[in-house]
Amino acid sequence: MRHELIHAWQYHEFGDADHGATLTRWTDRLETSKYYKRFTAPKWWLVCEDYSGWIARYRRSKTLRNTEQYSCSECGGSIRVKEGDSH
Repeated sequence: MRHELIHAWQYHEFGDADHGATLTRWTDRLETSKYYKRFTAPKWWLVCEDYSGWIARYRRSKTLRNTEQYSCSECGGSIRVKEGDSH
């Protein structure tokens, strides 16, 4: 629950929520996990073209709709969308 509250705060403060440095800083302070077990299969994946990272997505966010405007939060590489529940 604390993890999701951090995302809500990020969205309120910055207009976006991610798993970058801000989330890490707060998960450490609040002694909660940066990642959690999936409760359902994702409908989409954001895939980094540079280091092959996969990020699950459950709703059609602005990042999914406009991947050309965003980059990987881990390495800055290009991202693409893959539909489906597994990678």
